[in-house]
Amino acid sequence: MTRFLPAVALLVALAAPVAAGAAEHEVKMLNKGAEGMMVFEPAVLKIAPGDTVRFVPTDKGHNAESVKTMLPDGAQAFAGKMNQEVTVTFDVPGLYGYQCKPHLAMGMVGLIQVGDDAPNRAAVEAAAGKLPNKAKQRLGDQLGQL
Repeated sequence: MTRFLPAVALLVALAAPVAAGAAEHEVKMLNKGAEGMMVFEPAVLKIAPGDTVRFVPTDKGHNAESVKTMLPDGAQAFAGKMNQEVTVTFDVPGLYGYQCKPHLAMGMVGLIQVGDDAPNRAAVEAAAGKLPNKAKQRLGDQLGQL
């Protein structure tokens, strides 16, 4: 058993910087916030690859899920259940659009930029143009914050 200890110690040492560098961010799902009714707060995040976002249903009646047409190539879609917290780790760089499905028409949307670049920004802008008016407006404002 002791002959494996150096190998185990090396693996732990190599993995520690990766785990230590990842951050966790919290996004609240709210009926009312600083930006009005039916919002995520914060609605826009810039995070590093490997970071985690925890979507918290602070108020009842919400979920958080990705907008399928607003994901970088190779990224996995996510969908949280109604009134339940969902935690997502973002490994693929790019821009992610997300929504509260029951309140999309009321503009309950948000954006997460993973990494320094958003190679899929044009696709997200095009997809935003097909959303209900309030969601389209908020996403336009959010894109302006990046």
